[in-house]
Amino acid sequence: MLQDLVAALTVPGLPDWAGVAVLVLLALVALAYLLMPFSVFGLKGRLEAIEAQLDELQAELRSLAVRLPEPTRRRAPLEEEWEHPPVGPRPQPEASAPRTRPPVPPPATWPERQGSSGRSEPKLDWPKR
Repeated sequence: MLQDLVAALTVPGLPDWAGVAVLVLLALVALAYLLMPFSVFGLKGRLEAIEAQLDELQAELRSLAVRLPEPTRRRAPLEEEWEHPPVGPRPQPEASAPRTRPPVPPPATWPERQGSSGRSEPKLDWPKR
């Protein structure tokens, strides 16, 4: 069985054991990447730096919250302060008041052709046989 594996992994121009050595080397590298802790990649240091920044931000927010005054509550309007709107006809706007919007133009119209039935396709003059 081992001889069959060696024969399958034989690289032309190299000794018979070279293919097995490359396979073992690749298996060890793959195993090392699977078992490698995150600190080797540098993620642990980055995570610790981000955690420190987060702690600083939280401490700053707490200090700001302590310094802010408590919000004052708005009191509800009393009925005594309520004024009813005047009853009667509303004043009409003056006719001389300037317009705030330009006038709306009329819709576009197309001149009608005499003798047409409303169709706009060109008439083709086919040769008659």
